Amino acid sequence: MTWRSRVHFQPLLVRVLHKSRLRYYGKPDKKLDMPYQAYFEVADGSGMMSMVLWNSLCPEWYNSMKVGTVLLLEQYAIKTSYPFKTQPTPGDSQMKRFATIEISLNVRDPPTKISIIPEEMVKPEWGLPEVKYRFITRSELDDLPNNHSCDVIGLVTFVGRAERARKREHGEDFWLYRWAHAIDGTSDQPFILELFATSQPDVFEHIHPMTYLVCTQMRVVRDITENPSRTIYLTTSNESQMFITGWHKGQPYTKDAKVKNFIQWTKTQSEADQMKKTVIGGYYPFPRPPNNFLRYCKNNKVESILKAIGEMGREIEDLHYREHKRIAIQGIISAIRYIRCSNAAEDASRVEPAQKDTSQSVESSAMSKEDCVRKRKTRNLQNKEVKSLLGGHCSPGEQHQHQAPLTKSSVKRKITHGLRTDTEHLNEFQHEDFVQDKNGQAVSESLQYCADQEGMSDIPETEETGRTCDSWQSDLWAQVKDKLMKYLHHSTVFPESIPRKFDYVHKDLLMQQYNLHAAVHQPKEYRSDKNISEFKSASGLGYYEVTVLGINHDVAIDVAFLPLFCPEDTHLFRIEDIQNDKLLSCMSCISACQQKASSNGGIHDMFPLSSEIVKAAMDLDGKHVVCILDVCHLGDDKVEVFLSKIYKTVEPDVLDPV
Repeated sequence: MTWRSRVHFQPLLVRVLHKSRLRYYGKPDKKLDMPYQAYFEVADGSGMMSMVLWNSLCPEWYNSMKVGTVLLLEQYAIKTSYPFKTQPTPGDSQMKRFATIEISLNVRDPPTKISIIPEEMVKPEWGLPEVKYRFITRSELDDLPNNHSCDVIGLVTFVGRAERARKREHGEDFWLYRWAHAIDGTSDQPFILELFATSQPDVFEHIHPMTYLVCTQMRVVRDITENPSRTIYLTTSNESQMFITGWHKGQPYTKDAKVKNFIQWTKTQSEADQMKKTVIGGYYPFPRPPNNFLRYCKNNKVESILKAIGEMGREIEDLHYREHKRIAIQGIISAIRYIRCSNAAEDASRVEPAQKDTSQSVESSAMSKEDCVRKRKTRNLQNKEVKSLLGGHCSPGEQHQHQAPLTKSSVKRKITHGLRTDTEHLNEFQHEDFVQDKNGQAVSESLQYCADQEGMSDIPETEETGRTCDSWQSDLWAQVKDKLMKYLHHSTVFPESIPRKFDYVHKDLLMQQYNLHAAVHQPKEYRSDKNISEFKSASGLGYYEVTVLGINHDVAIDVAFLPLFCPEDTHLFRIEDIQNDKLLSCMSCISACQQKASSNGGIHDMFPLSSEIVKAAMDLDGKHVVCILDVCHLGDDKVEVFLSKIYKTVEPDVLDPV
């Protein structure tokens, strides 16, 4: 109330309740050594207000000021708040917020003095508020409104590769993000999480399946015009924080009731059951384009919506490393070919190379079909991460109880996973392997056996090395394909595009593969003789090459359609997401059937295009359509171009889904 008439202020004792990501505001024309800024929301017994950390104080103090940290502030400044700053949602809705002014911490004018008070020295009479959270379960998410703020905890089943998106259409600044799925046992559906980098690189780069992930200050994103249950996901805000294995101990959220309930649920879970569902990296087409093209246009600048096919070469050349872009082109579906995956895995199985870790090959070779399909007894989970979250320790009796049920199979698992360390790995489950498909009709035992015995590689290669099955082409394509002025070929599916089954033994290699590669060479800290192509695919046996002809019949482009089907986890890649696309839906469904047929007829069987696919393609013969393409630069000269959606044009101003 008196800040305008004062220069010096009394010391403040505050607790950090929220913490923003670090912001870099440097510009070429401004000479600042450390142009950084970070916001914190701090509070005492009277209320909460913003505190801004400036410039060289950021690298000195940012990592030390955690949520829950108590600070003694001296020689600070008070300024008018920046009106457009983001506002976190406080866990305590009754707390008073002082929104018009903020505490400014800088190295001069005046030089701020900051002290961190250890938690054991904090006195109750200071009246500092405790950190409160807004944890939700997955079963509660569907009832929450758009932009609702919440905190979540879950077991990671999928984490995608790190990708980048431009902050502005022609700018040079990028957002870094990745997608993840996490389950908490309260719903058949996972949390779908859009995780932007939160100035926590040690966490962001080490998220992997089978770890407990805590995300705070997440925002609900839902499109009420679409099927709400299919489009809802959570995205990070400016104040989001993420925590994984090794970061939970001592965090304020470990006292939260819903966190404790989640830990109790994990004790009932089998590692083998959950491991069947784990996937890492690859192409992840989410969120799907909306069902209606006009709705798609509303989310984009109209002048940049449609690109000519002839401009695709320039668009691809302008992509930066790991930049993901969604591009709409107009044309005519003119040809479709099914391309089988390479048979490298089958060839490799005939001549097995020497491996440093032979236990894995011994285990896989010893597995029979009956071993894969038979359901075994599920055991309870107990691990150090649970103890760190709950702040407890096992008694000698408890230790004996959890160590007792070690069978031959569980001993074998411990040998196989010998590269895991207690500090890096969250879940030291001690369970036997078993296959459990909740939707029993969806995946037959023979399909499961085929998937298990198929080997480590289902990598689609280029047309030359893959096996090409029957193809369809329109009469128009037969007439014009030899007369094109420009023909772009972007239908190659690279190993980096394939979602992989997660493997504990080589988790460092997998995480390195799907993170951004360093600009400066860093020696590898892990030891592995495996290539990314050797890891088992989590999706189908092949992909489609789709040729789109320009509306003037003088240019064409080949793009890929990757049918994503994960038999162990039907929620990861959902065929129903594209059911209103008749052609793409048919190609996805036949992919699942081909996996089943492959298990019965052998890996070399040929699969012609189904009559449903041909009929859907012929229905589009000669018609102008809008194709939505997902484009991502994978490094070097590798750019993936996937077909994600097809819209059919009915009238000049109305574009409807196929």
